[in-house]
This record gives sequence, C-alpha cells and structure tokens, in this order.
Amino acid sequence: METRKVQVTGGSTYTVSLPKTWATDNDVSAGTTVEFYPDDDALLLTPQSDTHRQKGTLDVTNLEGERLTRAVMTMYVSGFDIIALEANRITTDQRRAIRSATQGLVGVEVLEETTDSVVIQDLLDSSELSIVNAVTRMRLIAASMLRDAVEALIENDDDIARDVIERDDDVDRLWLVVSRTFRATLRSPRASEELGVSREDCFDYHSSARQLERVADHAAKISKLALKLEAIPEGVADALEDLLGDTFDVFEKSMDALFAEDSAEATELGHAALESVLEIDEHTRTIDDMLRDLDSVQAQSLGLIVDSLSRSADYGGNIAETALQKAAPRP
Repeated sequence: METRKVQVTGGSTYTVSLPKTWATDNDVSAGTTVEFYPDDDALLLTPQSDTHRQKGTLDVTNLEGERLTRAVMTMYVSGFDIIALEANRITTDQRRAIRSATQGLVGVEVLEETTDSVVIQDLLDSSELSIVNAVTRMRLIAASMLRDAVEALIENDDDIARDVIERDDDVDRLWLVVSRTFRATLRSPRASEELGVSREDCFDYHSSARQLERVADHAAKISKLALKLEAIPEGVADALEDLLGDTFDVFEKSMDALFAEDSAEATELGHAALESVLEIDEHTRTIDDMLRDLDSVQAQSLGLIVDSLSRSADYGGNIAETALQKAAPRP
C-alpha cells in the first residue's frame, strides 16, 4: 500500500499524485484521461478505455467435445465479447461442439467461420438483461419447474416431466449470464455503474442465482425419476404435495426477502424463511415412514425425490441468509 497527501491548488482544487509504478503499468502518462467512480467513502480510479468490447483468442487444437464446449463457456463467463477459436484446421466435430456451446449461451452467435478459425460474438446489451432481471427470470423458471416436477410425478405425466427437464437449460443459460456479469463488476467499476447495482449487491445476486440453479437441477432430477415411476400411492402423493408447499413457502419468502427494498421487510421475510426450513424435517420423516411399506425400488426413487425437495428448501434457506446479509447495516 502507498499513501499520498492531498494537496490544494488554486485555492479550491484537490489534487493527489499517482504512484509511478501503477501509472507505468497501466500506460498512464501526461494527458491520459482517467475515470473516477465514487463508491460510498471510496473513490475508484481506472484508465479510460477506448473500447468496451473485449476480444480473446483461444487455441482449440487439442480440445474436443465437452472440453471444447466448457472452454468456450469459460471464455464467455470471463467477459470476452468476441472469442476467436483457432486451430490449424477446425474439424467438423469441433464445429459441432462450438455450436453446442453457443446454443447454451444467451445472445451469442457465430460471427465468422474459416477453415482454421471460428469467431463468436456476444450481442447481448447488458441493459436488456441486467443481473436483477436474470435472477428474476431464474426465480420464475425454477419455481415453475419445481411445481411441475411434482405434478408430473403425482399425475404420472411424462410430457410435463420432459418439459421440466428441457427448461433446466434455460436456467443454466441465465446462470452463465449472471456469472459473466458478476465477474465484470469485479474487474471494472464501470460495469457496476452501468448496471446501477453495487458490487456487494451483485455478489448477493450471484450467490442466490447459484442456489436457484441448484433448485432447477433438483426439479430436473425429480422429473427424470418421475419418468421411471408408475402411479404412486395416494397418501404418499398427498404428503409430497404438503412437502412441496412447505418448500415453496421457503423459496418464495427467501426470494421476496432478497428483492425487498425495505431492510426491515427483508429481515422479517428472511427470518420467516429460515424458520420455515425447520418444518421441512417433520414432513420428510412422515414420508420416510410411508415409504417403508412400498416396493424397495419405488421406495428408493421416492426417497431421492423427498431428498431433492428437502435440499431445495435448504437452498431457499441459503438465499434467505444472503438476503439477511444484504439487508444488514453496512460499515
């Protein structure tokens, strides 16, 4: 850490010198324009960028299949707007993996293709899908997935179950958008200013989005199990609906707490959600007792479904804890 004394010039202008090492490393010299971003009692400074579009290049010669798909997604989350994928020759399988990756990302399209490269570009305007909007959409999709997954199980409706499984991809795409946006706010104060959301709040939304992504995963898991199960006993079905109701209560209270603008309201909802988590154990014990009388294969699958609903409630509790931290006074 270096310190500087503030000087007053011209009787009204406050000035402070920049550390030479930092200035040299960031190409700051006489005449360079820098940007200032007030952040409560802090003032962030960064060299002015000529462009907001970041381009990255990746050698994919030895990457194929899932590894190549993950590499593209990693470049996207890392914040590159234009991604050039290069090799001596891009194979058909590699092009297929790249297309699969772009389909799994929001607003990304192939810009250019040659024999030795594929260039993809993010066309999404951050104002069109902010981190708050993305988390809100994740909430709506994950909630509907959870409800529909249990309905598919109880009604023995394979079409609903398959639809839930497909919707998991939508949540995954939004999760990547949230991760990309959050990392952008860590790199540059400009990103936070453009979003109109503080970096602390971005962290809270990112943490909560991770929990929503897990809830969606469990909804998909329930649906996959529902496809394998036949009709379940009425008593078990009723108990599962009660468990879903309690889980959904935790989920809704925690998300309402996260988005509440009034800190007192957020605190009340957050505590209520955490207290509701405790009621889940009673329902799970009741269902576990019912499962002992069923066929072992059916009982095992239903036990996994009970576990998924219980875990979803726990994830809601994690969101509630984040909401409480977000609502707490800041030093």
